[in-house]
Amino acid sequence: QVQPVESGGGLVQPGGSLRLSCAASGSIFSISDMAWYRQAPGKQRVLVAWINSSGNLYYADTAVKGRFTISRDNAKNTVYLQMSSLRPEDTAVYYCNRFPETSTAIWGQGTQVTVSS
Repeated sequence: QVQPVESGGGLVQPGGSLRLSCAASGSIFSISDMAWYRQAPGKQRVLVAWINSSGNLYYADTAVKGRFTISRDNAKNTVYLQMSSLRPEDTAVYYCNRFPETSTAIWGQGTQVTVSS
């Protein structure tokens, strides 16, 4: 298991940028595929993007491709999500965790991203 702690969210205007960070404890981090998920108000948590242990990137949501970039630093046990050209529909609580999601996963508090003028 990994235990994630997300940070970097905030209030940003449409078109702005944010960089989210996820520090994940756990000895298996470097061999785990890691992902960012998000949960918009009143909706279920969904997968945004993931990165495998070799650094290959995948974007589950076509709406973020070209705007979001997922990356990782195994030496720091950290996963990042660089977000640009933010839109109001990107407003959500963002979480990171292993990919794929499992029923026994330990979830952090997430980090709130609000895109509003």
